[in-house]
Amino acid sequence: MSDRVLRINMTTGTSVFEPVPDAWAGLGGRGLTSTIIAGEVPPTCHALGSNNKLVLAPGLLSGTRAANSGRLSAGAKSPLTGTIKESNAGGTAARMLALMGIKAIIIEGRPEEKKMFGIHIARDKVRIVETDLGGSGNFAVVEKIVAEEGGKSGVLSIGPAGEMLMPSANISVKDPQGRVRSLGRGGLGAVMGSKKIKYIAIDPADAPGLTYADEASFKEAARVFAKALTDHPVSGEGLPTYGTNVLLNVLHEAGGLPTRNFRTGSFDGHEGISGETMHARIEERGGEGRVRHACHPGCLIQCSQVYPDKDGKVMASGFEYESVWSMGANCGIDDLDALAEADHILDDIGVDTVEFGVSIGVAMEAGILAFGDAAGMLRILKEDLSRGTPLGRLVGAGAECLGKVYGVRRVPTVKGQAIPAYDPRSVKGMGITYATSTMGADHTAGYTVTSNILNVGGTVDPLKKEGQVELSRNLQIATAAIDSTGLCLFVAFPVLDIPEAFNAVVDMLNARFGLSLTGDDVSSLGASILKTEREFNRKAGFNEAADRLPEFFSEEILPPHNTIWDFTDAEMDAFWDF
Repeated sequence: MSDRVLRINMTTGTSVFEPVPDAWAGLGGRGLTSTIIAGEVPPTCHALGSNNKLVLAPGLLSGTRAANSGRLSAGAKSPLTGTIKESNAGGTAARMLALMGIKAIIIEGRPEEKKMFGIHIARDKVRIVETDLGGSGNFAVVEKIVAEEGGKSGVLSIGPAGEMLMPSANISVKDPQGRVRSLGRGGLGAVMGSKKIKYIAIDPADAPGLTYADEASFKEAARVFAKALTDHPVSGEGLPTYGTNVLLNVLHEAGGLPTRNFRTGSFDGHEGISGETMHARIEERGGEGRVRHACHPGCLIQCSQVYPDKDGKVMASGFEYESVWSMGANCGIDDLDALAEADHILDDIGVDTVEFGVSIGVAMEAGILAFGDAAGMLRILKEDLSRGTPLGRLVGAGAECLGKVYGVRRVPTVKGQAIPAYDPRSVKGMGITYATSTMGADHTAGYTVTSNILNVGGTVDPLKKEGQVELSRNLQIATAAIDSTGLCLFVAFPVLDIPEAFNAVVDMLNARFGLSLTGDDVSSLGASILKTEREFNRKAGFNEAADRLPEFFSEEILPPHNTIWDFTDAEMDAFWDF
């Protein structure tokens, strides 16, 4: 069976399977979502209006035997930033869609009714049904779909925040254990909510599966790739043992851990919320806790963790570094149990943990709470954000909006999106990525922590300007290509250090589709995606002046290294000289 595009119109309540246009045939994941959004969505449209579209696309290698290839991309115009947006996550949906021969789902229009709908997708049939799950959390939605349709069904859903159209709302994806992962940043949950879609259920029964142009060659390349993942010390040892939160102590020691709304680069309470502490506590408490947890089928790294309470019951699943940082060090909170409780609630109501934590940091800056007030943070989460009170709406609107309402000057955002867990004054490559990313501040867009902090793919001094623009540019191009394959971003560690790993990715693409790509072709794909995204943003009204960090980074020296953001506008604009 040839791949198809599923187009769903929520204005008319109709759906149709379409052939894949020739121009989309060589695209997947982010490359496909951004191409469709750039080609079909008016750049100046309202992100929550009928002219915006939500696109879901598995990667080029999704559904194959390739390790760590289960990422699903979602794209739209972002209600948080006003820019083009792609977010990707694990879970089971990407593999299911690929095996069903669905290259992309395009959801357009919006119904006038106030009711919420569920979409049920089978091999050749789509049903759009009214649902009584409106107002439910993501966990209840997954539980009901699994009870009705079986545990093998894929589920994408939004929580109450998405229904309330909060700009920080995300989309959840059911993972292999029946928990959820998040298409986290940029407010794509609000886009899904604007189209009155509560959930999408995917029935993979009778999926035709994939064909390979050269299956034997694919198997060999996949074996080489898998070996590189397990051989590399970061993807084979550090991340599997301590999870992504292994970075908290690392960034503290490097002086790049943003603390108390980016006032210092180190946190006195770092040990209380570190990856090492999390690891020890999971082992000590036992029960349902798990040190290693795969967010999608075929993951060899298994860097997610399941964090239990004192009785061994799950408190948080997929409890990641950026979440721990945003609500922890950024807010001066060193209570890991409080952070786990907050993470669980945010997963249920469907809000980006990074945007929430940075918003709380801005609220603390405004004097709404004191830094270190874990109980106050949980109170706002439970009594305000979950219920959509005026204060909850402000927090859900994101850090920039909240800062404007309260007259806060120190608001760490770029293009309206909160800056994540690496201070740009002492991890300067990340500052270039934050400023120039087509999607607002986004650490995953060009993760220079590889060379700035971890010495992967070479070493670039994080405290100096030299080499940072080139490092960020190269990694943003590579990341756009990786995001198109459906591979997890963490494959970058062996890909940057082990030549055979990169060659294996190219070989898998060639063997899957009968191509003769080279490494340069893969890089060209990444560059093309960035240019497509940038052109959309320019038409939406974003020029070079949008590629800047907040001025306080250039005015305030960051302890402990006493560094400052010292790039000129011309130096940052040179990023796009390719």
